[in-house]
Amino acid sequence: MSKFSLYPVTLDGGDIQKKREEIREYFYNTNMIFEKVFELLKSDEVFYKKSEITRHPMIFYFGHTATFYINKLINMKIIDERINPDFESIFAIGVDEMDWDDTESKNYTWPKVQDVREYRTKVRDLVDKLIMNIPLSLPITQDSDMWIILMGIEHERIHIETSLVLHRQMPLEYIKEVDGLTPCFEAGDAPKNEMVEIPEAQVNLGKDSSHNLYGWDNEYGEESIHVDKFQASKYLVSNSEFMEFVKDGGYDNEEYWDEEGKKFLDITSAKHPPFWVMQNGVYRYRALSKIIDMPSNWPVDVNALEAEAFCRYKTQKEGIAYTLPSEAEYGAITLHVGLKDIPEFDENSANLNLNNFSSCPVDKHNFGDIYDVVGNVWQWSSTPIHGFEGFKVHEAYDDFSVPTFDNKHALILGSSWASSGNLIMKHSRYAFRRHFYQHAGFRYVVSALHKEAKIDIYESDELVSQYCEFQYGEEKFGVENFAIACAKLASKFAINRGKALDLGCATGRATFELAKTFDEVEGLDFSVRFVQVGSKLKNDGYVAFHTYEEGEIFTNKKVTIEELGYEKIREKVSFWQGDACNLKPNFNSYDLVIATNLIDRLYNPKLFLETVVDRLNRDGILILTSPYTWQESSTKKEFWLGGYRDKNGKEVRTLEALKEILGAKFELIHTQDIEFVIKETSRKYQHTISQATVWKKN
Repeated sequence: MSKFSLYPVTLDGGDIQKKREEIREYFYNTNMIFEKVFELLKSDEVFYKKSEITRHPMIFYFGHTATFYINKLINMKIIDERINPDFESIFAIGVDEMDWDDTESKNYTWPKVQDVREYRTKVRDLVDKLIMNIPLSLPITQDSDMWIILMGIEHERIHIETSLVLHRQMPLEYIKEVDGLTPCFEAGDAPKNEMVEIPEAQVNLGKDSSHNLYGWDNEYGEESIHVDKFQASKYLVSNSEFMEFVKDGGYDNEEYWDEEGKKFLDITSAKHPPFWVMQNGVYRYRALSKIIDMPSNWPVDVNALEAEAFCRYKTQKEGIAYTLPSEAEYGAITLHVGLKDIPEFDENSANLNLNNFSSCPVDKHNFGDIYDVVGNVWQWSSTPIHGFEGFKVHEAYDDFSVPTFDNKHALILGSSWASSGNLIMKHSRYAFRRHFYQHAGFRYVVSALHKEAKIDIYESDELVSQYCEFQYGEEKFGVENFAIACAKLASKFAINRGKALDLGCATGRATFELAKTFDEVEGLDFSVRFVQVGSKLKNDGYVAFHTYEEGEIFTNKKVTIEELGYEKIREKVSFWQGDACNLKPNFNSYDLVIATNLIDRLYNPKLFLETVVDRLNRDGILILTSPYTWQESSTKKEFWLGGYRDKNGKEVRTLEALKEILGAKFELIHTQDIEFVIKETSRKYQHTISQATVWKKN
């Protein structure tokens, strides 16, 4: 079964029917591997256990990849109906340690494993039909419906790998061996590592939109960096080489650890790599489904903090400055060995694409004068992930890349034995928090390269900056700040002031303003790019952005929580990513729900209005604001609440539709207009009038 993982589908080709069949085969292959990986869990009861405290139980991940298809297909208006709204809510979000990732067990009632299996079958059948029937032209481009199918497939490929990590972290008593998930059986003495000179190079990172393989948004764009010659370790750091660090007290010597590393040690009390097991005074090795004798010549599995600590230890010991390679230095290594985009490696040329279900010796796969340029384990880098010049968020998955542009996520390079699909492509870019564990190790370099500067996404995302200016900038033309005006309206009409929900919170200004009069306020937005601004203001105490003045000229701005007067109420607010039309069950019991400029941007506004009543307490207040700018890019015309003529030629207005939909359960108690101004440049502004309606729950 060593070749059971197929290689990625190309985006070009001449025969559309053959391309459909190729995608279909790739889809089924991905689904098969994912479900086979979950056969490692000994019983259905294990699905409800966590392998790591900051993660969900495994049932979440089992359902997550299926719901991903449905949520993206709904959001991109490729389908109109959900299969299971409850599943597509609770399994939607929560795979990283973001503030808006809710991993509190009390907020979830997990379904039966068999029900999730049946759900996965329904999703599989739906996606199969779409693959064979949705409109398709070649090459497949990012605006194609089929791109969303490929996105779902590659997303599941990611979770094949991350699930293997989580299963490997699960106590062995809950794991069983599975036929076909065969590890490498080669092990022996480790080679002595040595340095290889890598010549200077002009490294061009990024790829263009004409590339014939699927890519995530952060892979596109360009960045050119000159790399002076440097030295790189011939081999990945082996278990044997890392053992020297452990035996020399590396985990106990604070000199080798930065502040984040010391915090990691305080929390975990780690004394050795995570997959080493001390038995009878001897270190052994936790493989996927068994504990084996220490494979000295396999690469060590560590997080970035441990890798960096080893480099400091080696630097002190030898008097030579060792560091992790930067993204550009790794690019220079790939140029040095002539690595292609995606060579068809077999088990004899690289340890990737699930050729083995474990690492293998670091001196097995030779790429010229350096080993394991790709495969075996991912290689931690010193580079925080960022967007290249020309980076554009893909609208279907705006929370894939941008939340990681926070200087807390380091790039991992080169793929692992568990990598497949997009993960093994030369241009792939994945990043994790430095304390995370993946199937990742490292090699070290000696260089004089100035590491890439950290980049603040809030100063590089034009749309986010525009909304920051809108919510946190100065008032224009005598028009009151819209977020403040809406919060004042809410405070005026709220009967009880316990908990409030700010739906469509954008960058969070109204959420904070509401906290002046409410005990607790939750801000929720579909776009994580917005959510993370409010979260940053709460946790880091500032928001930085730029505002365009003329052409490419812009002004940098920074607003602090002290300047805004929110420092004493910051603990009353929280921020979440979510779908207003399909909220998780725990978003309930509100005295106020305010949905600002939201209903004409929802894919099913009537569904939202019919379900929001259940989120409110008795005498709860619902406030809707909207300029009623209905557009088909946001809402299919058949779901518009107003702004059209019916079949008899009668004008349908949104306010009348609101009265009809809400009238049975709400009383309309107030209506008013609220102006707002959005700055585009210093000489161009949008001036809009939003209608606010205030409804009391009967």
